[in-house]
Amino acid sequence: MKIRKIMAAIMAAMTSVAMAQQRTDILIWNENAPQEQARAAAESKDLDKDPAITVYKAAKPNGKAIVMCPGGGYSHLATAHEGHDMAPWMNSLGITYVVLKYRMPHGDSTVPLADAEQAMRIVRAHAAEWGIDPGKIGVMGASAGGHLASTLATHYGSKETRPDFQVLFYPVVSMDPAVTHMGSRDNLLGKNPSKELQDRFCNEKQVDKDTPKAFIMLSGDDGAVPPANSIGYFNALNANGIPVSLHLYPEGGHGWGFRDSFKYKRQWTGELEKWLREDL
Repeated sequence: MKIRKIMAAIMAAMTSVAMAQQRTDILIWNENAPQEQARAAAESKDLDKDPAITVYKAAKPNGKAIVMCPGGGYSHLATAHEGHDMAPWMNSLGITYVVLKYRMPHGDSTVPLADAEQAMRIVRAHAAEWGIDPGKIGVMGASAGGHLASTLATHYGSKETRPDFQVLFYPVVSMDPAVTHMGSRDNLLGKNPSKELQDRFCNEKQVDKDTPKAFIMLSGDDGAVPPANSIGYFNALNANGIPVSLHLYPEGGHGWGFRDSFKYKRQWTGELEKWLREDL
């Protein structure tokens, strides 16, 4: 009996992985892109170079979808533990999971947001085809990807690009030099940004009554991105009456993503699964 249970568990895990491997890669820009910078990005039509999304469709969709923005300090993308590795788990929850490969700023702070907005447009355009409720599409991000996710949540340009919820892993939120991650700030805004530009991307200052509900998680001993980023964003959301769930774990540092080495993985996955099931 015990062996039978073990084999059943292995088969279930293999099935979950197999479902997650049923992936579709889509370039997000084309010749009709509305911005010059987006047109330039689409010229080569190269999935390895151009901004794209990888879509992992759930075998039994529950109507929800999440667009994931991996971290990397706006210099690169940590697409494994903060991206593709979560696909089997998300699919097992019935969630269609989308990993965004966004461009680095390279002097233009609007570039990552343009890619995130376009990803949202594409997911909503395919909602019926992919078994998604267009009113249950969220954004998720880790570290600098958390900054991009919170930027989308506070800077979206239309109903079409507004996420319905946001999930943030140990996010960069503020561009204030006193609390920000300086590498992310320098890469996004440059070494000497104007006060106006800095404040524009201090996302805690951009929260309003229409900002989507949020789930935030971080470690208290994060030495890379100060916890003040998450706490400040929590306070801003709370002050505006936006439902927000904050989970601060006593240790773990920065950048754990979906890694098993993070000792509170069971806790955060359980809490997020409960939140996704009950609050949306």
